[in-house]
Amino acid sequence: MCPRKSVDAPEVNTLSLRERAEVRVVWACRCPSPHTLPMEEELKNLFSLRTSRLGVFARDKSSIQKAQTVNNDNDQPTVDFGYQQVPLHEKHRRVAQVFHSVAGRYDLMNDLMSFGVHRIWKRFTIERSGVRTGQRVLDIAGGTGDLAKAFAKRVGDSGEVVLADINGSMLDVGRTRLIDEGVVGNVRYVQADAQHLPFPDGYFNCITIAFGLRNVTDKDAALRSMFRVLRPGGKAMVLEFSKPMAPGLGPIYDLYSFKLLPVMGKLVANDAESYRYLAESIRMHPDQGMLKVMMEDAGFERCEYHNLSGGIVALHIGYKL
Repeated sequence: MCPRKSVDAPEVNTLSLRERAEVRVVWACRCPSPHTLPMEEELKNLFSLRTSRLGVFARDKSSIQKAQTVNNDNDQPTVDFGYQQVPLHEKHRRVAQVFHSVAGRYDLMNDLMSFGVHRIWKRFTIERSGVRTGQRVLDIAGGTGDLAKAFAKRVGDSGEVVLADINGSMLDVGRTRLIDEGVVGNVRYVQADAQHLPFPDGYFNCITIAFGLRNVTDKDAALRSMFRVLRPGGKAMVLEFSKPMAPGLGPIYDLYSFKLLPVMGKLVANDAESYRYLAESIRMHPDQGMLKVMMEDAGFERCEYHNLSGGIVALHIGYKL
């Protein structure tokens, strides 16, 4: 057991019901392993305890996501990169390296890793979007363009689809693929940071981000940015890996993620480390309930989520009303 780190935090009995219902949080000290998470008994299963000094979003005892205001010995803000804690500016660089490395084999690895099921998850997202002719759609972290291609058909010549990605390599692959497939005329390509979207307020009818939010340094900032550029009455959709809910699925999924995925990455893309990061980043991402609360905090209303494949993936939906 490592010693507990004292922090200036409000007493448990001073929390409002809203605070208790927002975010499951624990207070953790600096431990040698991210799997070690000492907790005070009265803080177990507690929600929404936010302070300016130390906050830890916890999905369970073995997977945590430290908030950006975590203090370290040098008082330098850090954020998670997989199971590592790195300076804020460093995560952007490392995530970029991961996707520069995998861009050329991204589609192939998606098919192999999910046994093709990712296409069903994306099709469900498209069907739930309700996108119609003439509307504007923003696909953030659009990568190789699966969603953008489908949306382009739905909005027609009078509509507009913006495929945005912070990674230039992924954006190049997506642009080349869609042009080669004849998807032209109503699709724009923008290299953009989800935290600071370069679009006017209230511009889009629908915004999607598929398997990209967990890689964003400041997820709350990204959600607020999405809310800003969404039109009143518009819909935001977050398709992301989540926490398996089906009985007995968790251990099997862990075995697959940490033992098989890196091997597949090495054999197919000659990059085991990027796929080890993938497995770790999924565990550090907020679970279904936590992400729903984060969307509500960003301003979205009528938020809901749909578990897919037993909770391995979840589609979150929120509206700007």
